[in-house]
Amino acid sequence: MSFPRSRLRRLRRTPSLRRLVRETSLQVSDLIMPMFLVPGTGVRREISSMPGIFNLSVDQAAEEALKYVELGISSVLLFGIPQDKDDSGSYAWADDGIIQIGLASLKKAAPELNLITDLCFCEYTTHGHCGIIKDGDLDNEATLEIIIKQTLSHAKNGADLIAPSGMIDGAVGTMRQALDENGFSNLPIMAYSAKFASSFYGPFRQAAQCAPQFGDRRTYQMDPANLQEAMREIELDIEEGADIIMVKPAMAYMDVIREAKNSFSLPLAAYNVSGEYAMVKAAAANGWIDGERIAIELLYGLKRAGADLIISYFTEEMARRFNGSAITY
Repeated sequence: MSFPRSRLRRLRRTPSLRRLVRETSLQVSDLIMPMFLVPGTGVRREISSMPGIFNLSVDQAAEEALKYVELGISSVLLFGIPQDKDDSGSYAWADDGIIQIGLASLKKAAPELNLITDLCFCEYTTHGHCGIIKDGDLDNEATLEIIIKQTLSHAKNGADLIAPSGMIDGAVGTMRQALDENGFSNLPIMAYSAKFASSFYGPFRQAAQCAPQFGDRRTYQMDPANLQEAMREIELDIEEGADIIMVKPAMAYMDVIREAKNSFSLPLAAYNVSGEYAMVKAAAANGWIDGERIAIELLYGLKRAGADLIISYFTEEMARRFNGSAITY
C-alpha cells in the first residue's frame, strides 16, 4: 500500500467534521471581561494602548453591563480608579468608593451578571504599591490589616466573587477568616495565586493609573523564571481557602497553567493580560496579522493548556462575533 489506512485528513475535510471531533471547546461563558471604573458621569474614554477598551464612569458601566448580558457574557472583573489617593489607599474601602458605588449600580442594572472585584491597593495609593509601605518596602502584616477592610467593604456592597491580586503572603487566609466571621461564608475567593512580576502589564498600568512611583513589585510578585515556586504559591492559597486559582500573565506562562491543571483540582483561571491584548491589536492595526483569528487561536491555546476560565480584553469582541455561542475558527 502506498498510503496507510489511517488518514487523519479524513476528519478535517469539512467544517462540520472538524467541529465534531474538536478536542477543546471554548464558549463566551468561559470568558471574563475586565472593566475600569472611574469617577464622574458620562465618561467613556478609550485607553490609547488598549484599542476598544475604555475607562467608564459608573453610569456608562451600567449600560455596558446590560449589553454584556445580552451578548452572553456572564462575568466581569471590576477595577476602580478613585478620585483621590493617599498613602494607605483608604478609598479602597470607603463607603462612597468607586467600586462600592459601582457594585450597587451594576447589580441593579444587570443582576444576573457575576460581579468580581479585584482587591488591591495600587490604584488607590499615592506611591502605586499594593499595600502599606514602611522603610521603602511593602509591609506584609500591615497590608493584611487593610485587606480585611477592603474585603468586607466589597462583600457588604454586593460582590459575587473577590479576587485578591497583590501577592501578599497570607491574604487568602486572612480574607477567608474575615468573611466567615462576618456572615459571608458563602462568598468565594479567586486568588491571583501565581502572579508574576511581568512587563506584560504596561497598558493596564496606564488604564488603572497604578504604576509604582519608585522601585518595582518584584519583592512580592513572582520571579518569571520560577515554576515550582508557582506551585507552592497555588498550594498555599488552596490551603488558606481559595475557591478558584489563577495564573497571570497567560501567553508566556502556559507551562505554569498546564502544571497547575495537572497538580490541582480547583477551577483554574488564566489572565490574558493587557500587554498580550495590545500586541495583537497593534500588529493587526498594521496589517501584519488577522487579529480576530489570532485572538481565537490564543484563547484556544489557553483552554488547551488547562484554563477553565479566561480573563481577557477580547471578551466583548468574541461575544459580539459569536453572539453567546461556541467560539470557532
